[in-house]
Order: sequence, then structure tokens, then C-alpha cells
Amino acid sequence: MTSRRTLLTTGGAAVVAGLALSGAAPASAHGAGQPAHRPVVIGHRGASGYRPEHTLASYELAIRLGADYVEPDLVSTKDGVLVARHENEISGTTDVAVRPEFAGRRATKTIDGVAVTGWFTEDFTLAELKTLRAKERLPLVRPTTTTFDGRFPIPTFQEVIDLARAESRKRGRTIGVYPETKHPTYFRSIGLPLEEPLVSVLRRNGYTGRRDPVIVQSFETGNLRQLARLTGVTLVQLLDASGAPYDLAAAGDPRTYRDLATAGGLREIARYAHGIGANKDLLVPRDGTGRLLAPSTVIRDAHRAGLVVHAWTFRAENQFLPADFRIGADPNARGDITSEFELFFDLGLDGVFSDHPDAAVAARAGRRA
Repeated sequence: MTSRRTLLTTGGAAVVAGLALSGAAPASAHGAGQPAHRPVVIGHRGASGYRPEHTLASYELAIRLGADYVEPDLVSTKDGVLVARHENEISGTTDVAVRPEFAGRRATKTIDGVAVTGWFTEDFTLAELKTLRAKERLPLVRPTTTTFDGRFPIPTFQEVIDLARAESRKRGRTIGVYPETKHPTYFRSIGLPLEEPLVSVLRRNGYTGRRDPVIVQSFETGNLRQLARLTGVTLVQLLDASGAPYDLAAAGDPRTYRDLATAGGLREIARYAHGIGANKDLLVPRDGTGRLLAPSTVIRDAHRAGLVVHAWTFRAENQFLPADFRIGADPNARGDITSEFELFFDLGLDGVFSDHPDAAVAARAGRRA
């Protein structure tokens, strides 16, 4: 019988299980480090190293730079519309804090057990959110990107899909969407569940099965189990290097992300998901000085469980790189991200989330040269 992972990772120019786009298939039976292993490149929040994250401009640039997928993180508005923001608290990514008409919306809420003060998408209608403008989240790290502050509105999930489809037609290659449900337990607790609206949007666009160019990801487990009952699209369990899924912690389940990353935990994930999106430190740990240690067995164990492995987040600036690949002492200067990509590609990684998708595409191309 053909294995789950073979179905996920083999095929030619067709879209295969939502993971192979125009021949950009993840690792298959060819094995790690072989020329046929072509990891997918996911534009993390778009091309967020060059444009304010989660804007149509950021997604469009990621596509122009060669990304196979663009990644919108999804939160809900007051009127139940899914919009692209990394968090439901938006003071760091929009101009809401300087908008006097919304001063009274500032609030303190408990999100996944943590008190957060600011402005929250669930307190705004879509029409109100559309009056805001995006800004660079990391202005000290990426000062040149601040030149785009105030230019771009908050997009809906539907607008991201529309962009991906338009760009697919324009460029003659399939661009996938890779949405993440943010804080699903919290949103359900306030009467704005994410799952049903997400599945509704996917169905409305004809995204219903594993061959469609969409992958849904979540840090929570119950959220993905519910989605597995509601839709047939590809699902990915996100794994951090520390902590635990909030839904497990809230239920008193003692399992952590590292427990889920064991061989047994990965086999359990394979019961409801088709892949994992792992913090890269789970795959190749670092010591206390930031230098790389020996790779873990997570990629091997996940592949044995029939799961593909995508990793996050690859950023070009020194402060985000292992000490082994930093160039100079300036934490905001660009380091040797190509060597980092090559390291992970050689381990058999099936896909990368990157703020700088052009660097990932170039590193992938260089391996085939």
C-alpha cells in the first residue's frame, strides 16, 4: 500500500496533496540531500523582511520573489470576518494607537493565559478595521521597511486567496495559501470560533481536499482535530521548542510541544494531521552561546510517521541566525542565511517559512546547480 508520506510528496507538475506546486514537491523516496528533494518555500507573513507583514503588498512581493505559498495568520473581527494579523492585539502592527476615534477601545484581556493590553480585532467591525493602516512590527531591526508605514490596509482572508489566484494565473504557476488559526480556544470562548468561518471560506473557493493548494496550520491540537472532521484539506501541527499547546494546558493535559515531537507523539499527530511545522531549534538545537548542536531525530521520526516537516522561521538578520552563520557584530546586519538553508535542506526538510523568501529560493536553486 502506498504510504501517506508518498502521497504527500510525490508527483510531477500537478498539485499533489496540497503540497506539491508545479513540481515544487517536498522530499520523497529520493531521500535527504538528493537532487530531487525540492523543499517548498513559504512566504512567512508574506515577504515580511521587506514589507510590513500581513499586507497584500507583502504577499505579492513574496510571490514575485518565488514563494510557493503565502502565509496569512487569521484572527476574527467583531462581525466574524477572518482577517490577516499575526495577533488579535494590533497596536504593534497598525496605527490604531494614534487614532483618537478608537482610543476608548483600548483594553486588557487574558489571551491564552497571559494578560495583554492594547486594541483587539474582535472589538472592531471589518469596516472599522479597514480604516486602519499597517506598520512595520520591527522598526529597529528593519528601519527601511518603515518607509511603507501607513500605506496598506488590513486584508481579509478572502482577499489573500484572491491575490494568490490572480498571481497564479499571471505567472503560470500555482500559488498556495497556508493560513494559521490564531488563538482558536480564546476566539471560541468569546463566541467567535475560527473553524467554521475558515472552512466556509475554503469551501466557497473550492478548497475541499488534499489536492487543493491550501494548508491549514495551528499550534493547538483540538482545533486541528475539529478541522480534520470539517474539511479534507491538508493540516499541519505547529510545534514550538518550548511550552505546550494552549488547549492541552487549559484542559490539564501535561503534554508539551517536546512531548508531541517524540516518535510516539509524532505518530499520534499523524492520526489527524499530515505534517508538522516545527521551530527550527527543535530540529537543530543551539547551545547557550547560540552555536549549533547535533541535529535531533525529529525530521527522521516525522518522516517515518508519514508526516512532512516544515520549519520556522528563517530570517536573514544576524540576531535570528545561529552564531555559526552570523557576519560581523551588528545584530541587524544580514548574515549567512544561505548556509542555514543548506544545512536544513541537507537534513531532508520539506519546507521553510522565511521572511526573506528570495534567499530561500536562491539557496534551493543553488543545491540543484
